[in-house]
Amino acid sequence: MPKKEPSKARKDYAGILPKKGWVKRNIHFFGKRIFAQVFKRRLGSTNKPVLAPPDKGVARITWIGHASFLLQFADHSVLVDPNWAGWHGIVKRQRQPGLDIRLLPYIDLVLVSHAHFDHLHKKSLKIVDSREGIVVPKGSGKLVRKLGFHAVKEMAIWDELIFDDLTIIHTPAHHWGARYIHDTHRDYGGYIVKAGDLSIFHCGDSAYFDGFTEIGKRHHIDVALMPIGAYNAPSGRDVHMNPEEAVKAFQELGAEFMIPMHYRTFPLGNEPDHEPEERLLAEAKRLGLEERIIILDEGVGIELEGKLKSPE
Repeated sequence: MPKKEPSKARKDYAGILPKKGWVKRNIHFFGKRIFAQVFKRRLGSTNKPVLAPPDKGVARITWIGHASFLLQFADHSVLVDPNWAGWHGIVKRQRQPGLDIRLLPYIDLVLVSHAHFDHLHKKSLKIVDSREGIVVPKGSGKLVRKLGFHAVKEMAIWDELIFDDLTIIHTPAHHWGARYIHDTHRDYGGYIVKAGDLSIFHCGDSAYFDGFTEIGKRHHIDVALMPIGAYNAPSGRDVHMNPEEAVKAFQELGAEFMIPMHYRTFPLGNEPDHEPEERLLAEAKRLGLEERIIILDEGVGIELEGKLKSPE
């Protein structure tokens, strides 16, 4: 049977065609964003991870950079969208990975949100090992089967997987999943990771859409890891949230706290490097949400206890 196009099956499919004005936007992107950063020194530092697990009922969240996170619980460790690449083609990494990939603790499970090169990075995945294997969206299993994982699990939207007391839920997003151009059958989305009383939502890549309300209705979320960069896409397509939209999505999720991601690591949009965080903090202040936004430095973990409650 022919493969079903996501655009015909899901209203949150962003499509692959650029919008009007894409030539001018790409000239600016390559001149001001790509070539300008080639000779700049990478900022940040690479740290040794904390190997000891956190206490029972506590989650340790460490941002590695871009959309990569190490989530540590008392009995489990989960790695999401691991990417230690120094370059993606001509796009240079601007900040060092926060953790040394060679010193990671034992990983129970690897989650990949979609097949794009900056999220499914094969060279990083070849180095990483995990006890329970790797989880990818439906249609991307073939991409990771030869990377050394003993088990590959594909998930459709709203599917659940249970590993001991660890629950993984695959959530919708407004994006696209093709690794190239022809393979638009590949799915995409985010994940909710539940361990004990704690629930962490990794959004994956997404533009703003009405699905965040549904996610929040279905599942309580303590911490939402939300993308805030690459919103000024050279293609002009609606594929990433801006910071104000990310805050709105965070509110609609009903999450207690938000940690931003998907900014300042790789220059993937035309917005200046400093803009996403500045706009995020300004919007949080306008709405009185400053105490619920947690800005992480790469490689510096934060420990949070369940059940979390944000300040009134």
